[in-house]
Amino acid sequence: MYYQGDGVDQDYREAARWYRMVAEQGLAQAQFNLGMMHNLGRGVSLDPVLAYMWADLAAANDHPKAEKLRGTLAQALIPADISKAQQLAKQCMGSNYKAC
Repeated sequence: MYYQGDGVDQDYREAARWYRMVAEQGLAQAQFNLGMMHNLGRGVSLDPVLAYMWADLAAANDHPKAEKLRGTLAQALIPADISKAQQLAKQCMGSNYKAC
């Protein structure tokens, strides 16, 4: 709704807030959306490590496009950044999505 401006003013920050609330409940689509938003810097920081982390979580939750996003992001990251993103994803999952 907020991301597209569907019925409300377009507001990427508000969209990210809502996506995060839902992503923390384990919804792959919201996790994928946050990955895309961090990849583009829309409403959140431009952060390829966090983008990879959210894509990794979405892939673990069987989002159909998450593996492609993760692969694209990996091409622009050094191995240490990929490792960091994977560790963040593990921490996030280990905390039932509360420490993301």
